[in-house]
Amino acid sequence: MEPERTSHSVRETQAFAAELARRFGPGRVWALEGDLGAGKTAFVAGLCAGLGVRAAVSSPTFAIANEYRDAASRRRVVHLDLYRLSGPEELDSVGWDDYLDSGDTLAVEWPERAGDRLPPDAVRVRIGRGPGEDDRRLLVSAPPA
Repeated sequence: MEPERTSHSVRETQAFAAELARRFGPGRVWALEGDLGAGKTAFVAGLCAGLGVRAAVSSPTFAIANEYRDAASRRRVVHLDLYRLSGPEELDSVGWDDYLDSGDTLAVEWPERAGDRLPPDAVRVRIGRGPGEDDRRLLVSAPPA
């Protein structure tokens, strides 16, 4: 796996995320870091596709959590946006422990708001802007298997 990749479009970001989803499989926690508009939601769309979850993906900024299910694969991806939380003390109000215990794939935007309640084996993806308007730099780090 390439730990770093430059994407030149939303489609390339999604393809890279799908590749990673197939590599790591379902049931992982993904910690997605990046500024507003960096492409975190596009990355989640690719994760869903790579796991066989066919769903229209949208940002859960106001809902805090969106759940995407696929009847054919019976998989679920939970997309959490912690931007509006002030810190880990508010995680109980969104069902954090239940989500972690579910065995579902969790894609967590603004994971720093989870503090030490983010699992240590989370796959971390830092998405930053590149030189071109649509360019993104994606840096992936995962604990050893």
